[in-house]
Amino acid sequence: MALTIFGIRNCDTTKKARAWLDAAGKSYAFHDYKTAGIDAGLLHAWVAELGWETVLNRAGTTFRGLADVDKAGVDAEKAIVLMVANPSLIKRPMLVGDGILIAGFKPETYAAALR
Repeated sequence: MALTIFGIRNCDTTKKARAWLDAAGKSYAFHDYKTAGIDAGLLHAWVAELGWETVLNRAGTTFRGLADVDKAGVDAEKAIVLMVANPSLIKRPMLVGDGILIAGFKPETYAAALR
């Protein structure tokens, strides 16, 4: 099963997820969307499956730092535009594989999905 973990190299939660995958012996590709960016089509797919409310990280400092006009009236399309422009707004990490799409990191969720 080909896995890709999307995140930001310095994000503590992404580091924990990668350490878990390493300890579990799972091979994966790492996509740092801080340096490599993110494809809008991929975000559309994630939002269609999980909902924009799950994919958009509204708890972080990047979202709080947005202008009020950008934070107002967010819907799926606006969330995608914001995330493409500011990849730090994407929930971290996103684990993607064959039939797997997980936002965030919880060891028990990874264990159940990757048995």
